[in-house]
Amino acid sequence: MHIHILGICGTFMGGLAALAREAGHKVTGCDTGVYPPMSDQLRALGIELIEGYGADQMAFQPDVFVVGNVVSRAHDASGKPKFPLMEAILNAGVPYTSGPQWLSGHVLHHPTHHPTGPRHVLAVAGTHGKTTTTAMLAWILECAGLQPGFLVGGVPLNFGVSARLGTGNTFVIEADEYDTAFFDKRSKFVHYRPRTAILNNLEYDHADIFPDLGAIERQFHHLVRTVPGEGQLIVNAQDLNLPRVLAMGAWSGIEWFDGEGVDARGWQATRTADGFALGYRGETLGTARTPLAGPHNRANALAAIAAARQVGVSTADALRGLESFRGIKRRLELLGTVRGVEVFDDFAHHPTAISVTIAGLRERGPGRILAVLEPRSNTMRLGGHAGGDLAMSLADADLAFVYARPDLQWDASSALAAVGARLRLHDDLTQLTTAIATETRPGDRVLVMSNGDFGGLHQRLLDALQG
Repeated sequence: MHIHILGICGTFMGGLAALAREAGHKVTGCDTGVYPPMSDQLRALGIELIEGYGADQMAFQPDVFVVGNVVSRAHDASGKPKFPLMEAILNAGVPYTSGPQWLSGHVLHHPTHHPTGPRHVLAVAGTHGKTTTTAMLAWILECAGLQPGFLVGGVPLNFGVSARLGTGNTFVIEADEYDTAFFDKRSKFVHYRPRTAILNNLEYDHADIFPDLGAIERQFHHLVRTVPGEGQLIVNAQDLNLPRVLAMGAWSGIEWFDGEGVDARGWQATRTADGFALGYRGETLGTARTPLAGPHNRANALAAIAAARQVGVSTADALRGLESFRGIKRRLELLGTVRGVEVFDDFAHHPTAISVTIAGLRERGPGRILAVLEPRSNTMRLGGHAGGDLAMSLADADLAFVYARPDLQWDASSALAAVGARLRLHDDLTQLTTAIATETRPGDRVLVMSNGDFGGLHQRLLDALQG
C-alpha cells in the first residue's frame, strides 16, 4: 500500500509514518515548517518529504491519503484555500482517512501483525506526562523481554526512534486528547481501544478545540467507555478532575497511583535520595532508583509500573527497567554546559507542566534556575493561561525570561506582573538571548521551555555563553 501523509512532521503523524514504513508500506508525505528531530528521523527512514500542500501532489496517486489534524478547510485573506491538496482530494473523491483511524485498522488491531492473538494496547492519556510515561512503560516492557510496539510523541533516548511495530503482542501508545481531523472532531484516543488505559491527570488545555474543562472530561469518558470489562484503568489519585470522569460510568477494574505517597488505595511513591520507595496499599515493595526528579515523574513511574503489571511484568523487573530509563529528548534534556552554566530544553507549555518541571530541576541540586518561556501553543497564544496560573507557575524560578511573541493576544506585562522583579520580558529573540547570557553566572541552570523550536534560541544561547 502507498500512503501519502498530510502533516507528516507532527510527532504523531511522523511516528505513524515510521510504523507504516516498517510494516512494508510505501510512505510519502508533506508538511510546512519542518524542524528536527522528526524531520531527521523521517529522512533517515528514506521517506520523501514535500514542502507545502500543493495540489500537484495528487500525481503521487497513493492508495489512500492520511490526513493529520493540522489540515483544515480554511482560506487565506484572498480567498485561496490554505490546503489546496485537501481540496483536490475532496474534489476528486479519492480515498482519505485520519491518522488515528489508519493506525487502528492497520497496526493496533490488524490481525496479520499479531498472529498469536489480539494485541494488548496500553494507552497513556493525560494533560501532562504522556510522553514520558509512554516511553517509560515501553522501556519497562522491553527490559522484561516483551518486545513491545510503541508510538511516543517524542524520541525516547533508550530507543532513538519515536515508534516501532515490535514483535510481541503488546503495543504502548501515547493517547492524545487533541482532535482527530477536521472531519472527525473526537479525540484521537477514541480510536485506540486499549485494554489498559492510564489516566495521568486532566486539566484545561487546547483552547482552540475545547470550550471548557467539561468538554475535555467528556472526551476522556469516551476513552473510558472503550476499555473492556476485563481491562484496567490506571488512575492518578491526586487529580481533582478525574473522579468526575469516572462518575459518568466506569466498567473496568481501577488501580490508583499517588506520586506524593499520601493515598493508600493503590500504588505509592515516597521520595528517597536517589529515587523513591515503592509501595502498594501500604506495603513497601522495593526501592526505585531513577535520575528523573520531581513528584510528577514519580507519578509517571508508578503509572508505568502499574500498567506493566497488567501484562505480566513483575515489580522487580519493572524496577530494573526503570533504573535504566534515560528519558525523552526535549524533556528536561541537558543540551550543554558552557562556562559552568547548564542549559536544559523542555517541552513544557502549560502552567502545571512549567511549575512541575521547575520543581523537578530544583530537586536535582543547588544553583539558580533561570526559566525561559516561549508562550507558543495555541492555548498560550490565545490567552487561555494568561491569568494568575501562568505567573504562579514561574514562582520557583530565580529569574523568569518570557518571550512576548508578536502574535500573543494578551498583554504579557500585565498578565505576568505578579512575577515581580524576577521577570525579564522581551519581544526580540536577539535581545532575549543577550539578556539571558548577561545574567548568567557559574552554577546556574537555564531552563528553556517551548513546544516549538523557539527560533533556534537554544543554540543561540549556547553560542552566546561560549562567546
